[in-house]
Amino acid sequence: MVGESVPVLVVGAGLAGLSSAMFLARRGVGVLLVERHTGTSLFPRAVGQNQRTMELLGYGGIAADIPTITPKTPGLRVRMAATLAGPAFHEEPPETVAENLSTLSPAGVGTLGQDKLEPLLRTRAAEFGAELRFGTELVSFTQDDDGVTALLRGPERTSRVRADYLVAADGNRSGVRAQLGIDRHGSESLGHSVSIIFDADLGDLLDRERRALHVLHNERIHGYGIFVTVDHAIDRHVFSIGYDPAAGQSPADFTTERCTELIRLITESPELEPEILAVRPWEMAATVADRFRVGRVLLAGDAAKVTPPSGGFGGNTAIGDAYDLAWKLAAVLDSSAGPELLDTYDDERRPIAERVVAEALRLVAGRGPGAQPDADGIPDRQRAAELTLGFRYRSSAVLIDDDDRADAEDPYRPSGRPGFRAPHVRLHRNGEKLSTIDLFGRDFVLLSGADGGFWSGIAERRGLRTHTIGRELTDTDGEFRARYGIGPSGASLVRPDGIVAWRTVDAPSDPERALHDALGLILAR
Repeated sequence: MVGESVPVLVVGAGLAGLSSAMFLARRGVGVLLVERHTGTSLFPRAVGQNQRTMELLGYGGIAADIPTITPKTPGLRVRMAATLAGPAFHEEPPETVAENLSTLSPAGVGTLGQDKLEPLLRTRAAEFGAELRFGTELVSFTQDDDGVTALLRGPERTSRVRADYLVAADGNRSGVRAQLGIDRHGSESLGHSVSIIFDADLGDLLDRERRALHVLHNERIHGYGIFVTVDHAIDRHVFSIGYDPAAGQSPADFTTERCTELIRLITESPELEPEILAVRPWEMAATVADRFRVGRVLLAGDAAKVTPPSGGFGGNTAIGDAYDLAWKLAAVLDSSAGPELLDTYDDERRPIAERVVAEALRLVAGRGPGAQPDADGIPDRQRAAELTLGFRYRSSAVLIDDDDRADAEDPYRPSGRPGFRAPHVRLHRNGEKLSTIDLFGRDFVLLSGADGGFWSGIAERRGLRTHTIGRELTDTDGEFRARYGIGPSGASLVRPDGIVAWRTVDAPSDPERALHDALGLILAR
C-alpha cells in the first residue's frame, strides 16, 4: 500500500471542497482533494454569488471569469399557476437590482449556477497546484495529536495518506461528520424531491424577456413543483417535484417515461419529446452541526450546515467557509499563527450558519400556503444585505470591546468596528481607481489616517502591508476615516479575509507595543 503525505486533505468536490482547494493552493499550501464522483455537478443548484462571495472569489483570482448582473438585467419573478401554459393565480414581481450596490462593494453580483462555477474552481485550483483526484473515495480515517491518516480508494489503487489537517466537505450526508460523532440540530427533513434536468424547445410557453421561477400547484402532480429555465440558449430546464417515502414513493418511480409524462403535463404539450439528461433525488433540510471542528478535522459547506434553497445562501456560505478555513490553515501551517487560531473557525462560522438557516426557513415559510407578511416589515433585500455584508464575527481573532454587543449592522452605514467587514471606500493612486477592498485578500493590512505615516515602519517590521490613506492613496469621497471610525493618526488592522481585527481611533502612547499585543492575541501566538 502506497503511503504519501500532504498538508491538507480535502474530501468532497462541491463548492466548499473546490473553493477550499483553490484558496489553499493560491496561498502555497499543498492540498489533495478527493471526490468519489468522476466529475463536477451537472445540476445548476446554488445559483448566484452575492457581493461578499464575489469579493472572496476575487481574492482567489476567479471573479473576473464570472458574469455579473446590472440594474438593467431582468430580475427573476415568481409565478404561481397550475401549468406553464395556464393563467397565473399569483405573481411576485422581480426585485430590481439596487443601483447603489456599488456603494457597498466594488464587486458585482454573480449569476453562475453550481454546474458552471464548479468547473471554474476546479481548473483554477489545479492551476495553483492543488492535486485533484476524482473517482476516489475516503474509506476511513483516524487522527492523533499530529495529524490525520486516511485510507483512499481510487480507480487503480488503494492508498494511505497522512495529512496535517482534513477538511470535510463531503455534503449533507457527510461520512466524516458521522464518524466523528457530531450531532446536528434543526429539521433533518423538510421534504423529499427529485430534480429533473432536461432539454426541450418550449416555444412560446416561456417569456425570454421576463425570467421566472414557476411554482406549479397541480393535483395531477400530487402537490406542487418548481420549474425554472437555466439556459435559454440551449433550452435547458429543471423541474423539481416532491415525493413521499411514507406513501411508498421513491426516486426509482421517476423513470424516463414518468418524467416525460410530468413534463408534458406541466407544459400541456402531449406530444413533447423532452431529452431527459439526469434525475437527482434530494432532501430539503435545515440543520447545523453542533461542532465545526474536532481536533484536526474541520467541517465545511453542507457537511457543516444545510439550508433550504430559498435565498441562495447555501453555496455562498460554503465558499465563505472555505475562505475562512484557507487563510487560517495557511497561517497555522507556516507557523505565523498558533494552532488555537483554528478554534475561531467554529466560533465565527457556526453563528453565520445559524443565521442563514433561519433566514432561509423564513423565506420558505413566506411562500407556503397561508403565508403572512413579516410583522417587522423589513424588506428581504435589506435582510440579505445585513446577513451577507453586515454580519459580525466574534472570536479571539477579533478584538471587540466588551460592551459592544452588536452582531449586525446596516452595510450602507458601516462603522469599521472590529468583527465587521472592512468597509468599501473608493480610492485613487496615481490616477488609478481602486477600493479599500482591493487592498485585502492576501496578508494582514494596516490602514492609517493621513497623520499616521509612522505606522508604516512599525507594521513592516511585523511583516504587515500598510497604507496611509491621504498620502499614497487618496480618499476620493472623503469617507475613509468616518467609515473606518478612526482619527488622523489612528489605524485599522484588517485580516486576510477583509474583516477588521483591531483598531485604534487615535495613536496609542506606544504604537509598537499596541500593535504587537494585538497581533499576538489575534494570531494566538
